[in-house]
Formats: sequence, structure tokens, C-alpha cells
Amino acid sequence: MTNHVFSLRFRDMLNLNKLDFFALEVSGRNYLKWVQDVMLHLTTKGIRATIKAPIADKPVDKAQKVIAMIFIRRHIYDALQIEYLAEEDPCTLWLALADRFDNQKNIYLPEARHDWQHLRFQDFKSVNEYNFEQQYRAQKFTKFSDLISVLFLAEK
Repeated sequence: MTNHVFSLRFRDMLNLNKLDFFALEVSGRNYLKWVQDVMLHLTTKGIRATIKAPIADKPVDKAQKVIAMIFIRRHIYDALQIEYLAEEDPCTLWLALADRFDNQKNIYLPEARHDWQHLRFQDFKSVNEYNFEQQYRAQKFTKFSDLISVLFLAEK
């Protein structure tokens, strides 16, 4: 029986180090995905309010703040943990990380949009041309006259 208890405790200790998703990198390269993952996990735990500005009539429980803080710190790289060690409130930490890394949208989004617009599918010059072609196939016209009418209308 003692071996069983020991193995359960050992397994629990191993699970402590297991992350639910990738930790936030020091470079912030994975910040956008990390933000989504943290918000989803805090929502499922019922403590998402801990990273939002406090509302006067709905104070956040101190125990919930501690749980959120532990969760967020577990999911950031050690260098970031040390840098933000003085932060004791999850909302303050969340805002500090956002202030540092939220510019990732401005950096990567235009490039991603450009790449998407210039992506080529099969014999089509662009994604827009491919999508344009597929929307007419999806309607499965049975008469040529119906197709021509729609194409003329789209051309205008």
C-alpha cells in the first residue's frame, strides 16, 4: 500500500511540471497563440476575470488571483518569470506582458495577410481567384443561362 501511495505522489509531482501548452518565449514569437491559450484555460477554470481590470461591484477572490498567477508564471519562460518576479497581481502581469509583446500583431499580421493573398492554388493566380471560382461551383447550376446571369451580375 505504501508503494502505491508513493507512486501516486511521484506521478503528481511529475504532472506539476507538465505544461498545458507551450510557455511564452522570451522573444515573444509565440505571444499571440499563448494569449489565446491562457485565456481559454483561465475561462475553463472560471478565473478569467483575474486578468481583467477589476470591477467595483465584482471583486476577484484572492485565492483565484493566486491560482491565475501560478498558472501564468508556469507558462512563461524562466527569464520572464525572473524579470516579472515583483508582479503579484495577475492583471498587472497580464498588462505588462501585453505592453511588451502585443506589437506582434503589427509585425506578423501584414506579412501573413500578404502571403495569404499571394498564395497560389493549383492553376489559379491567387487565393481570391480560387475562391471566386469555387463559389460558383458550390451553387451547382443546372442551367447555363442561370450561371451566365450570375456571372454577368458579378462582373458589373
